[in-house]
This record gives sequence, C-alpha cells and structure tokens, in this order.
Amino acid sequence: MAVPIVCFVGKSNSGKTTFIERVIPELVRAGYKIATVKHAGHGFDLDTEGKDSWRHKQAGASSVVILSKGSMAMFADASDQLKVEDIRDRFLDGSYDLIIAEGWKHEGYPKIVIIREQVGEIPISSEGLLAVVSDKPLDLHVPRFDLDDVPAVAALIMKHFPLRRVRGEHELDV
Repeated sequence: MAVPIVCFVGKSNSGKTTFIERVIPELVRAGYKIATVKHAGHGFDLDTEGKDSWRHKQAGASSVVILSKGSMAMFADASDQLKVEDIRDRFLDGSYDLIIAEGWKHEGYPKIVIIREQVGEIPISSEGLLAVVSDKPLDLHVPRFDLDDVPAVAALIMKHFPLRRVRGEHELDV
C-alpha cells in the first residue's frame, strides 16, 4: 500500500514550515516514520557554487547524489509538474508511515490549511480539506484549531492516517 500524503497549505509567511516543524515530533513520539516534501514555487538553490556536487551538475550530470556517513542528498533535473506521489514513488521507499508535504494547495491531497489574520487567506480547494489552523474564528465544515494546538492537530492526523505497522525486528500489519 502506498505511503499516505497530507499537505499543509497556506499563504507565504503564514507559518506552514514552523507548524510542520512542531507537529513532526508529536507524530514521531507516537511511532510514525515521517518524510517531508516541500514545494518551492519560486525555485531554490541548495548546492554551493564551487563545491564538487555543483561542479558535477554544471558539467552536465542530470543527477548528482552526495553520500556521507548518515546523510544523503540528491540534486536532479525535475519537471515543474511533479506531484507528491511522483516523488513518493520515485524517491521514497515504503518504510515511511506518512509523507507531510508543504504546498500543492490545488491538488486533491488531504490537506490542513494554515490561515493567519495578518497574512490573509488563499483560495483552497475544499477537496480533501481535513482542518484549518488559524488565529481567527472561521465558520467552516471542518475542525478549526488554534496555532498553538499542535497536539490536537497531530491527533487528527493520527486518526486519519493510523499506523499500519508495528516497528521492531519484524514489521507487522496491525
């Protein structure tokens, strides 16, 4: 069975990354193995000019993988149209319990919207909407949580995406 995906969406500077950073430890304490995927709509640059990996990419390599003790990174050419499930299916193995994606607001993935009074709202597809995390009252057909109610949001995620395995020497279906 494919690893489930939940997206955190909202306007830029609404606090998506900070909220995800706070919810991950709650899920990990509950036994979840988490992978995250971030959509950077305006592009990004992680590789440092002059470093070996940058030089390999500049020389024409389509993909560069860097491996060190305990860490791995990959720089690869990618289509702008990749979906989270494409990333899951190509790069993440089935050992994860949940993928938390930041972005993909117009896709039909289950999602939690972050809305902050001073940042404003964004148009969001109601398809798959699980909850709203906000510092202002909203009248919606889904639960609304305060920005500091991280344990309750983690509990909602665990309810919608229960652990399917018991971790240990042998992973078993529960």
